[in-house]
Amino acid sequence: MLELYLHPLASYCWKVLIALYENATPFTPRVIDLADPAQRAELAALWSFAKFPVLRDRARGAVVPESSIIVEYLAVHHPGPVALVPADPDLAREVRLRDRFFDLYVHEPMQRIVADLRRPAAAREPDSVAAARATLATAYGVVDALVATGPWAAGDAFTLADCAAAPALFYADQVAPIGAEHPRASAYLARLLARPSMARVRREAEPYWHLFPGRR
Repeated sequence: MLELYLHPLASYCWKVLIALYENATPFTPRVIDLADPAQRAELAALWSFAKFPVLRDRARGAVVPESSIIVEYLAVHHPGPVALVPADPDLAREVRLRDRFFDLYVHEPMQRIVADLRRPAAAREPDSVAAARATLATAYGVVDALVATGPWAAGDAFTLADCAAAPALFYADQVAPIGAEHPRASAYLARLLARPSMARVRREAEPYWHLFPGRR
């Protein structure tokens, strides 16, 4: 019924996979190699930008791109015991805010650093990387504050915000280690890594891990 177009190493795909595994939602993974023209065309036929993740719900005739939107879609049309988006509108707004925070201020600068690692040495952009590292340093301080009063990004419940935080912080820590100066952020990442859904995602990515240029 559900098909997820993904790559096991892609960090935004992890957000959706964590959400699916949290609720044991049945789905069929469609692993896409963007270097393969036929596979890329298959993805582009669903989402013109040929970017994953993309969820296809054949039963409802729906094609849903973008990680946060997919998790929201699942919460509405394929809910499970873990309410990743709270029913209370004020709480839901806070969860969405934290989801955007992790995407914009952790995920995005991390990806800039990784993209620079993939460039030839002569084409690298040290100023851009320095700015990304500065953004991450500020973001780690914000994470310290977010988890000061609860185990998860939005309090006591595991939510969409934590689905976003897990891949963002994991990959960011690889290229810009959180460090001892942010003990609550480090402890939060440890809790995320211990979560069974995240542990499963990491296991499935292991065969591809050698392809990640920032691995430690």
